[in-house]
Amino acid sequence: MAVIETSMVVNAPAEKVWELVSDIDNEPKYWKGTKEVHNISKEGNVVNREIIIAFRDQKCTQEVTIYPKEKIIAIFTKGIIIGNKTLTLVTQQNQTRIDVKWDIKLAGLMGMFTGMVKKHIKDGTNLALQSIKKDLER
Repeated sequence: MAVIETSMVVNAPAEKVWELVSDIDNEPKYWKGTKEVHNISKEGNVVNREIIIAFRDQKCTQEVTIYPKEKIIAIFTKGIIIGNKTLTLVTQQNQTRIDVKWDIKLAGLMGMFTGMVKKHIKDGTNLALQSIKKDLER
């Protein structure tokens, strides 16, 4: 498994940050590795969805659990990616830190390329956090 961790401090209150990051239908706007999102079902704070990722336009299914104003956990349940992505908010006075942790690997024979994809995912995550920061600090 590849563990990827990165953070970004945003000069915005947690409520404002949460409003943006918890809009998971809008994920492709910030997360360029996610090309499309199609919700399958929603029950309480759990959304089952299919996403199209930029890596070879692969379909993946996810179970996304939203813990209001705290964190979002996306578990990859089917597709080329195995594992999860967790986004957590940490309040720091008038700022909010967004922590993102990936714990993933590529499925099947593609698993041997997990290490090569790790840098790409970290770079994409940093770009997403920079775009989120930019929109929130306008």
